Amino acid sequence: MLLEGTHLLQEVLRQGNAPVEIISTEAWWQGHPALAERCSQARWRIVTDEVLRAALTTVTPDGVACLSPLDRLPAVPPELDFLLVLDRIQDPGNLGTLLRTALAADVNAVWMGAGVDPLGTKVLRASAGALLQLPHQRFGPSEAMAISQLRQELKQLAALGVQVVATLVPDSTQASPIPYWDLDWTLPTALVLGTEGAGLHPDLQACCTHAVTLPHSARVESLNVASAAVPLLLERRRATMTATSQQFG
Repeated sequence: MLLEGTHLLQEVLRQGNAPVEIISTEAWWQGHPALAERCSQARWRIVTDEVLRAALTTVTPDGVACLSPLDRLPAVPPELDFLLVLDRIQDPGNLGTLLRTALAADVNAVWMGAGVDPLGTKVLRASAGALLQLPHQRFGPSEAMAISQLRQELKQLAALGVQVVATLVPDSTQASPIPYWDLDWTLPTALVLGTEGAGLHPDLQACCTHAVTLPHSARVESLNVASAAVPLLLERRRATMTATSQQFG
């Protein structure tokens, strides 16, 4: 897994993992002696600014990148109380924002049906390294296979009593969604978000036990998927915090 930039290197070290290889400029190495010392067991490659720019996808790299083993990523836990399910998200910026928000909302794990690679450098940068802490599973590789696999997994969740929640536009004719604040978010929940433009795949929507919407002005047809996810995911955190304070307050 390629991690570009000082921040992602700091994040992987914060999780107690040391990168196996580091590429940096001389200036970065001299300017970050404490970080360099923590990575003393890694293989180092000191290169020029020109070589680093040619090797990375970042337009203006800050002087360092590293390689970290995939097997050090967190595993999906066997029991899931709050799950984010993403259907074919295509934009790296959207996916990165979704993952960062999921981490902030204490999501247990993220399931992804095809779409953009969550370990791509653009997604990792946009998520500020959220996947270094957030368990995930990506289904596929083809869209058809991903939808089929997700469909089976969502059915199993519903059979276990988890509320599987579709997110729909306010004027949806396919279902009668309720405002998101009317859902009981304290229950075990899987929140399902559809791809940009096309929305949630009909086969996945058919597996959902509940449907919510984010009411907004009719002057816009729909909200960006990453923007819509923020109040939905954090509502779960608000609801559980409120329930706890009421129980003990």
